[in-house]
Amino acid sequence: MALFAGRVPTGTASVCGALVLEFICGTMARADDAADLTPSNDVVVTAKRLNEARTNIDTSIGATAYSLTDQAIQHQPGGADIPLNETLLQAPGISQDSYGQIHLRNDHANIQYRIDGVILPEGISFFGQSLASRFASSIELITGSLPAQYGLVTTGIVDIQTKSAAFEPGGSIGTYGGSNGWVEPSADYAGSSGHFAYYVAGDLTHDTIGIENPTSASHPIHDTTQQGHAFALLEDAINADSKVTAILGYYQGAFQIPNNPGQPPVYQYLNQTNFDSARLNEHQLETNDYGVLTYLHAGENFDFQISAFERYSRLAYTPDAIGDLMFYGLTQSATRQDIAEGLQGDSTYRLTADHTLRFGGEFAAERAIANTQSQVFPCINSTYCSNDNPGTSGTTPISISDSGAKTATTDSVYLQDEWRLLPSVTINYGLRYDVLNGYTDAQQVSPRINVVWKPSSDTTFHAGYSRYFTPPALELISGESIGKFANTSGYPVGYTPASPPLDGPILPERSNYFDVGAEHTVAPGLRLGIDGYIKIAKNLIDEGQFGAPIILSVFNYAHADVYGAEFTGSYDRGDWSIYSNFSIGRERATELASQQFNFTPQDIAFIANNYIYTDHSQWYTASGGISYNLYGTRLNTDIIYGTGLRQAAGDVPNGGVVAPYAQINLGATHRFVNVGGHAVELGFTVINVTDRDYLIRSGSGVGVFAPQYGPRRAFYGSARWFF
Repeated sequence: MALFAGRVPTGTASVCGALVLEFICGTMARADDAADLTPSNDVVVTAKRLNEARTNIDTSIGATAYSLTDQAIQHQPGGADIPLNETLLQAPGISQDSYGQIHLRNDHANIQYRIDGVILPEGISFFGQSLASRFASSIELITGSLPAQYGLVTTGIVDIQTKSAAFEPGGSIGTYGGSNGWVEPSADYAGSSGHFAYYVAGDLTHDTIGIENPTSASHPIHDTTQQGHAFALLEDAINADSKVTAILGYYQGAFQIPNNPGQPPVYQYLNQTNFDSARLNEHQLETNDYGVLTYLHAGENFDFQISAFERYSRLAYTPDAIGDLMFYGLTQSATRQDIAEGLQGDSTYRLTADHTLRFGGEFAAERAIANTQSQVFPCINSTYCSNDNPGTSGTTPISISDSGAKTATTDSVYLQDEWRLLPSVTINYGLRYDVLNGYTDAQQVSPRINVVWKPSSDTTFHAGYSRYFTPPALELISGESIGKFANTSGYPVGYTPASPPLDGPILPERSNYFDVGAEHTVAPGLRLGIDGYIKIAKNLIDEGQFGAPIILSVFNYAHADVYGAEFTGSYDRGDWSIYSNFSIGRERATELASQQFNFTPQDIAFIANNYIYTDHSQWYTASGGISYNLYGTRLNTDIIYGTGLRQAAGDVPNGGVVAPYAQINLGATHRFVNVGGHAVELGFTVINVTDRDYLIRSGSGVGVFAPQYGPRRAFYGSARWFF
């Protein structure tokens, strides 16, 4: 039986899903059987020991790690009710983008998500956040020069440590909502029976601001969304040295695409010459399901963890059949599906007192399926239909069908040695080997080395070098046949079939990464840090939106360099909790190396001879927050600041910058410890307290399709009952 029966296309294996279901059924049937562990203390001690073993397997020695504890998540305005991307804005080097995207150190996406150390393949979900802050006990962001066990997606690792029933039994029911028709009920529960423990959580969301507003108005037009998450963690401690864990997750989001009124149509449809852009009716549906089955063993000198995972995601864009034709000369019903399955193994062997070996690898097979049904206008007496001269195209649309599928595999192995050279000096060095077989076939051996010097208990220095190999995201490669659109309004602008654009294959990114930093405890509770980095890349992977469907497409810049510095500070003592981050950096690139048909000949010529800033490069990024406990009421505020992402400036792609912005949020929560024998927590949150309207995107720049504004002032309340 397949875990995602009825959703996985015919011919795709679903072995991992079957194993997960078999495990759940078998474990629940054994939940009351006799075991060599007794409940309570023995279970807790075993859980702690096994968690420590898992932490020892997943090392970040020499990398830059930033941890968001459960307290930090709860103490932000909105607490665990806000989306994961907004929680991550607390971390240094993270800048916000439209559609809920975030960027780390100015790279586009390239963030790997893990749950309890297990890689979760990225799905196609675009607007929605398929992972939620609610089920995290802590979130660790690892970046910089990564050890050899981290590969493929390498700008940053977001490792979500899930809540454990062994430590946090009980549950809660709550609701969050307010402005913009926001209603978000949620519930979670943790329990155990003997050696079997479980944690389940879920939520539903309805609001009228599902995607960023394309105007500065307080309320967007046509922007309703319904979203839902479900999550389950099931653990069975086989004995004091090993356990089996199953993780199941489900996300679905339905979105209206918001409208920008007052836009003039470009094309005529039959006898219709006018269309109100405020009445466009476009929709997008996103689904992302995943399952992970893990076995962990902790020995005297040898610990290992092996996991099988599966993920299925689907995105479907439904256009406004007439409106899209009149505005873009192209209307597309687009569906993308992606199925990924694989195995991951990681282990630690304590060879001597001074040498700890870590080795392992992963294998993943992925199949992406794209299906597009298009309508376009035929060209009249010309092979080129100009947007500046709509009379060159007909008014009766024709249909074009285009579909494709591709299977890709990645194979990776690594070996590294944590060498304690001196009591205060540790060197972590290793090799990683990655093989990609997909639209292109490639491989790379990647050396890694990090040095950590701890001259005192209060001060740590680190420096490292990593060679990276990053495959393109298969789920974002459509494989669309440009030739099918010849002599129609859907053909790339500025080209003719007689002089077609280049269509180079998408290539894996290869880069050299250098990182150096330090951290110092100035006083009890007060810590300061600094980190600097340089990345030199070949075939830099970037993404953009080209066309009406809100689906990103991947392309390469032949050469790129990225550099910057981050400054962090935190104070956590008594009733006070304070953090601040400031980052400076840039990313620039030259020469388009693939998917050139998405760009005009003028842009291609300019980029071929000049370095340009990537559209998501931002010079200065800052975030900070203060939380204070006032007689049992937790008061908190946070702020995000950015000097602005890039926009077009005349003939220079990404030559301009949108205006700087700052967004301030406020929150307050109070827990009543005994209301009918239960705790009740009430909260109040204000988003963008100054009600400043600011642009995230202006609608111009490489791969930027429409303007998006940050949220206007909004008020939300929350109530949660604990049992």
